[in-house]
Amino acid sequence: MIAGLIRWSARSLLLVFIATLGLIGGGLYAVRHVSLDAIPDLSDTQVIVYTEMSGQAPQVVEDQVTYPLTTAMLAVPRSRAVRGFSFFGVSFVYIIFEDGTDIYWARSRVLEYLNSGAQKLPPEVKPTLGPDATGVGWVFQYVVVGANRSLAELRSLQDWFIRFGVAKAEGVAEVASVGGFVRQYNVVVDPVKLRSFGVPLARVIETIRASNREVGGRVVEMAETEFMVRGRGYIKNVADLEQIVLRAEGTVPVLLRDVARIELGPDERRGVTELDGEGEVVSGIVLQRFGQNALDVIANVKSKLKEVATGLPEGVRIEPVYDRSDLIYRAIETLIHTLIEESIVVAVVCFVFLLHLRSALVAIITLPVGILMAFLAMHVLGIGSNIMSLGGIAIAIGAMIDAAIVMIENAHKHLERLKPGESRTEAIIAAAIEVGPALFFSLLVITVSFLPIFTLEAQEGRLFKPLAWTKSLAMAASALLSVTLVPALMVLFVRGRILPERRNPVNRALIWLYRPAIRLVLWARVPTILLAVAVLGATAWPAMRVGSEFMPSLDEGTLFYMPTTLPGLSVTKSAELLQTQDKIIKSFPEVASVYGKAGRAATATDPAPLEMFETVINLKPKDQWRPGMNIDKVIAELDRALQFPGVSNAWTMPIKARTDMLATGIRTPVGIKLLGRDLGELENLARQVEAAVRDVPGTTSAFAERVTGGSFLDIVPDRTRLAQYGVLIEDLQLAVSSALGGEAVATTVEGRERYTINVRYPRDLRSDPRAIASDVLVSTMSGGMIPLGQLAEVKPNRGPTTIRTENAQLAVYIFIDYRDRDLGGYVADAQRAVQEKVKFPPGSYAVWSGQFEFLQRAEARLQIVVPATLLLILVLLYINFQRMTETLIVMLSLPFSLVGGFWFVWWMGFNMSVAVAVGFIALAGVAAETGVVMLIYLDHALAERRRRAEAEGRPLDRSDLTAAIVEGAVERVRPKMMTVTAIMAGLVPILWSTGTGSEVMQRIAVPMIGGMVSSTLLTLLVIPAIYALVKGWRLQPASIRLTEART
Repeated sequence: MIAGLIRWSARSLLLVFIATLGLIGGGLYAVRHVSLDAIPDLSDTQVIVYTEMSGQAPQVVEDQVTYPLTTAMLAVPRSRAVRGFSFFGVSFVYIIFEDGTDIYWARSRVLEYLNSGAQKLPPEVKPTLGPDATGVGWVFQYVVVGANRSLAELRSLQDWFIRFGVAKAEGVAEVASVGGFVRQYNVVVDPVKLRSFGVPLARVIETIRASNREVGGRVVEMAETEFMVRGRGYIKNVADLEQIVLRAEGTVPVLLRDVARIELGPDERRGVTELDGEGEVVSGIVLQRFGQNALDVIANVKSKLKEVATGLPEGVRIEPVYDRSDLIYRAIETLIHTLIEESIVVAVVCFVFLLHLRSALVAIITLPVGILMAFLAMHVLGIGSNIMSLGGIAIAIGAMIDAAIVMIENAHKHLERLKPGESRTEAIIAAAIEVGPALFFSLLVITVSFLPIFTLEAQEGRLFKPLAWTKSLAMAASALLSVTLVPALMVLFVRGRILPERRNPVNRALIWLYRPAIRLVLWARVPTILLAVAVLGATAWPAMRVGSEFMPSLDEGTLFYMPTTLPGLSVTKSAELLQTQDKIIKSFPEVASVYGKAGRAATATDPAPLEMFETVINLKPKDQWRPGMNIDKVIAELDRALQFPGVSNAWTMPIKARTDMLATGIRTPVGIKLLGRDLGELENLARQVEAAVRDVPGTTSAFAERVTGGSFLDIVPDRTRLAQYGVLIEDLQLAVSSALGGEAVATTVEGRERYTINVRYPRDLRSDPRAIASDVLVSTMSGGMIPLGQLAEVKPNRGPTTIRTENAQLAVYIFIDYRDRDLGGYVADAQRAVQEKVKFPPGSYAVWSGQFEFLQRAEARLQIVVPATLLLILVLLYINFQRMTETLIVMLSLPFSLVGGFWFVWWMGFNMSVAVAVGFIALAGVAAETGVVMLIYLDHALAERRRRAEAEGRPLDRSDLTAAIVEGAVERVRPKMMTVTAIMAGLVPILWSTGTGSEVMQRIAVPMIGGMVSSTLLTLLVIPAIYALVKGWRLQPASIRLTEART
């Protein structure tokens, strides 16, 4: 069938070229319309249940909201983990789903279970679903700045004008605000005046609520015109509040201003943002909707911001502080340059070996056509362009023209032997048919060898599946072109004066070097094989010294600084510390801008307490850095400059941090989750683990959460006293929540803006336990008012500021950062240190998480993937050769390819990672293909010798075998070296690339390049020796044949 297709293609040039033009057009369309991103979306499918419980302590939030919700969500189908976070006044429940779960199916399932779970919550608590954004959906962040504008004015512009304009951009799930001050009407009541006028606090709250409403009175008809009746009554300013009547006895009413001071002030803040160390700013965070293309979303957001900017007051401007499109463009530019460099290098290799421009054009034209076919298939399958999908094409480029190279070289050979009068076209067709079917199968081997990559799971699966898709698609396209377009182009271009092989200087040099080597190998076949086995055994030395890691860090061009302070830090101190840190960071010459955030933004996707900082550090282009600086040195210098007491530093990249925090809840490379039943016991255990890990070599920071270090003012009611004075506990709790906490009792409607009205006691009565006990008044059932201190005990206490749960179990996290060590080795030492120094009480245990969790899962999966790859290659080779002997000879090239791979990985200082493992899997297919090419020529030469022996009427002997091996190996060294050189030349530009994404691609290319070197030596030297042993053990020596001939 393959031979028939080759013959038809060579004789149907017009149809083949029309089809090719159609594929080129489709490929160009796909290139223009395929979606662009830096890396594939690595985040898990997540659904967030977000619940506000204003003013409540974390323990109250945990008991009344988070725990009921997490236990209800444990039964959600296909859920993999349920994480609960209880903060001051807010609860987050994250439900992480298994791979492949549709987000909208997941959201509907969560809603079903939320309906039953919500029945266990307090009646005033209303849980909601977070936005349908991805875990790495923070694609764009901006600040709103303006001269002579207060932070409150800028926040109002952000909340009520800019945010709504940007939210309408296509692909935006939510726009969250953070920083600045939210306006609020503060009604500061005087308890002395309340007592003197006999007005209870509850009366003040009820009256304000009743005084802020509007009603409709249907319609009235006057003078043949219909008038709609409106009862106006919204509070619009401070004066309206001051005029509210609380009671009217006699002719003089008691107004709100008589018992309270009304002022316009800031609402309670749980998030602060700062820019360049110059002071606080107001900012917005744009969240991308799940399944949308980041580049399109960012472009839509920028377009909307331009529209919105025209309506801003004079002097107010919007400045971006994080823009992922820069990373996307840098990553794509790196890969496109690499693809162009590879194509040029491969084209030069073809010309140098063939020294015939027309013949080289066959391979040069085939390569871009194959790439465009891969892009067309990507577009049809919905695969976007990113560093992984383009990387798949990049590592395939050299192998894509292997078939074209061998066919062209074989055609040259046939044309050299062409006799006058014989058809040039028929000779080319015969040459293509001679090697075409085997080459087609060898390209299929490379294609199929990557199929096991599709079995990778979770983050590593999402990262490498696009690469596996595009490499497989590119190789499948090249396999198809090798039996259709290549024969047609050969008929068209392989003509004119072709330099004979014996006169080609490159070929002559190769033969001159190779002939004595092959004769030595055939003379010492067994020692050659034993030496090869010894070299294979010696590979254990570098293999044992190669460390392990999950994935190399991707340089996003932006640093993410995530320090953690001790719990209980105030907003004021957080803002001060944040500004100091940002000022230090901005002083570094490599830093372009610094945007810091402490606490959380107004979004369900940001469960950050005030003590957790997140600072985005945008770096200048590397040509503007100090000489000798790299990203690791910059981080090390920044880390030394940012040593503050009580602050634990952690360094990562924005996308990586968001992905890791979603997948495991850990924001550092390594984390330990301590699970148990008692927070106090877990915290003590965490401190012991922290101390043990700090002593492990390579540790730069280890921070155990101080969950119980928060300061609390407990008001414990005395139920005997409550009964004695006739006071309901509900009235006491109302006094605590309203007078002390400040209760949002109503919302003003001021055009398009909305602000809350808050009622509370003066600050000096809320900041001293004695004043709280004596001056906070509680209403009795008889209408009197009693000081709080007579009904309850007011005492300071310590408690948790944050409560985490993992699948409804209490959890304490330990965040660990390390440097200058491989992940696997570091964790092994850390686990040993914890095991030796820490004794776990019953009911408590540790789970090692972070990237180590990914590494364990990937290693377990690769133990299945690698044998599956080898089995697939074995089956395909057997289908091609139909003999187990040749199949096993080729399979022997695979272990020998590991030799160069491991030595080169060790020499480059790389750790064993999923990327390196993918490189070895790709190497297996390519090594098998080079072995197939060698066997093609050896079998053809041996078949020719057998025909000669039969013509001479004698049996085949070992001298014929030796001559066939010399002919098949030495005389055909040029096509073998062309294929190997083309593959390696295609990988070298990846090796020297330094742009975004090169960290991952280099780990894939290094084992392939090193392995190709050792595999080539095996193919050229060891396979002929094995072939001679296997094929010659039944043959007679030449001396015996001569003796028999004489007799």
